[in-house]
Amino acid sequence: MDKEKIIIEKDGDSIECDILFTFDSPDTLKTYIGYTDNSLAENNRKNIYVSSFDPILGPGSLEDIKDEDELEMLQDVLLQIDKESKA
Repeated sequence: MDKEKIIIEKDGDSIECDILFTFDSPDTLKTYIGYTDNSLAENNRKNIYVSSFDPILGPGSLEDIKDEDELEMLQDVLLQIDKESKA
């Protein structure tokens, strides 16, 4: 099965990324997308990025997440996804 893809702009280059998940948060009233460019971190695991986006405009409207509470919530979501993937 082919993975859904998005194109992001990074340092002036277009990079194709695989979409890993999307979800809505009732707490922040935002929609989030998790994606990877399939690069590896120092620990040899894939780099995963999470951004918020406007569901009407689609994943092309990615916004960085800077709020500490929001970052903490997303860290919890990523840990839960990792835990479920190992079950």
